[in-house]
Amino acid sequence: MDGKDAPHKRLKAWQLSIELVKDVYKLTQSFPKEEMYGLTSQMRRAAISIPSNIAEGAIGRTKKHFASYLLNSIGSIAELDTQIEIAQTLEFITNDEEVELIEKLNRVKALTLGLKNSLQKK
Repeated sequence: MDGKDAPHKRLKAWQLSIELVKDVYKLTQSFPKEEMYGLTSQMRRAAISIPSNIAEGAIGRTKKHFASYLLNSIGSIAELDTQIEIAQTLEFITNDEEVELIEKLNRVKALTLGLKNSLQKK
């Protein structure tokens, strides 16, 4: 399978979640160094997990299999949502940065849920 032809790369949920990963990495670069193995690492892992689960599910075993991976992705979205809230509470990010990140996260969530729901209807 050529990387460009990979089925997950055509999915809007995957594409937007890759942008989210970039945003999380940029934002967490300014976190305190003592958070490198704490909140920084947790946020990055949760962000990476979102497109990774979409990709793994999209390889096409069964619709049920794909839906299961989409649920994992949705779980990571919930984790990241909580971690963004914590980062703002600890004043590692501004309110504006939080709002911007949460808006993108919510778009990823809506696309991922839509994809999961469409699989269950087929």
